[in-house]
Amino acid sequence: MSLFSYFRISKPSAVKVPPGEVDATYKRLRSRTFWGVTVVYTLYYVCRMTLGVVKQPLIDGNILSAGQLGIIGSAFYFVYAIGKFCNGIIADYCNIRRFMAVGIAVSAVVNLILGIMGLLQGPLGFGSMLMMGTFAILWGVNGWAQSMGSPPGTISLSRWFPLSRRGTMYSIFSSTPQLGKSVSMILTGFIVAAAGWQWGFLAAAVAGVIGLVVSLIFIADTPESRGLPSVQELSGEPMKELDKKPTQELQKWVFKHPGIWVIAISTAFLYITQHAVSDWGVLFLQKQKDFSLERAAQVIGLAEIFGVAGNLAAGWLSDVVFRGNRVRPVVIAGVLAVASLAGFLLLGGGFGLNMLFVAVFSASFSVVFCIVAGLMALDFVPRKATGAALGIVGISSYIAAGLQSMISGFLIDGNLADNVYNFRPVSVFWIIACVLAFSLPVIGWKYLKR
Repeated sequence: MSLFSYFRISKPSAVKVPPGEVDATYKRLRSRTFWGVTVVYTLYYVCRMTLGVVKQPLIDGNILSAGQLGIIGSAFYFVYAIGKFCNGIIADYCNIRRFMAVGIAVSAVVNLILGIMGLLQGPLGFGSMLMMGTFAILWGVNGWAQSMGSPPGTISLSRWFPLSRRGTMYSIFSSTPQLGKSVSMILTGFIVAAAGWQWGFLAAAVAGVIGLVVSLIFIADTPESRGLPSVQELSGEPMKELDKKPTQELQKWVFKHPGIWVIAISTAFLYITQHAVSDWGVLFLQKQKDFSLERAAQVIGLAEIFGVAGNLAAGWLSDVVFRGNRVRPVVIAGVLAVASLAGFLLLGGGFGLNMLFVAVFSASFSVVFCIVAGLMALDFVPRKATGAALGIVGISSYIAAGLQSMISGFLIDGNLADNVYNFRPVSVFWIIACVLAFSLPVIGWKYLKR
């Protein structure tokens, strides 16, 4: 079997589900697929967040510096950006079950190798440059593997759900990053504090294996591949003229739409802000506010749960409270996000106050993120070109995240004096990005409505 035929979208099954069983079978497979991709993408994030938890042990052990960690992080994001663009376009043609399974399998292997390398680092005496080079290459490979998670997960919503339900289901699915980060920060932080940074990578590898099993058992590619009619026929949703066109033509249409580029630019600033907190928040609390590793990981990890609440509330706020108006909830939540982020970065306080700051930031920022990076795009993107839209948004977002990692690392290293860190310059950088993240889609709303 060739690689092309292995990943190609499933052909309609020759065996059809009996008419009397169609509705029950559709709902059962749709539910299994939705919760399958949700669980698997949560575990994808466990496999990508390890580096954010182990930064302090690596720095304190003189294994890697903040600047080197910034380069390693940027390798992940730059490769992820290219992968998100390529895999977003490719995934429109692919079997989402196999696509998602292969990605998390590779990510698990990368974490396993880094964990084993860490265990051997002491006896074999690997130098700093060798460690940095190996980490950068393998973490870059992880970036490509991780880019195989979001496109098939989002495409599954288009293949299995009618447009009338996609907003609600997307708000649930888009909460998986926060849930994955929370699990990773809390559990991995506990494991690293108890056993060492190497075991954080090994624990992530185990999570990846679990994700592989779930993807193979629960996810179905298309309704047609299971002997069912198309989602339009099943839901009674009328076929739009755009949906009748070939996938390649629809992808070209998406590339020319100005609205997708407004979303892409604003999402780039969203990713700078989001990954600044998740990548550097634990280190910031340790070095700036003297938190222990466990307490710092708890603040960042537990606050991510409020991000899940923000994602779940985003669709309801936009569709019910503001009756389809996407701008108003973005403005309100954006102002809250900037204020709480500034409080976290610029004020002192103990565990409770910092938990409050990050919780409010996580919840409000997730509302902005879900609406701007998800619902706004899904409002006008044709079903068969969902992956292409994700690719455009993804490449700009993760190039920005990669630049953030490099700039943040060097700003932190560049303001280190007598082993005392000054986070004020990098904090200003993060706050400005947060302001631009929610203001740009508001200013460019007329292009999104076109």
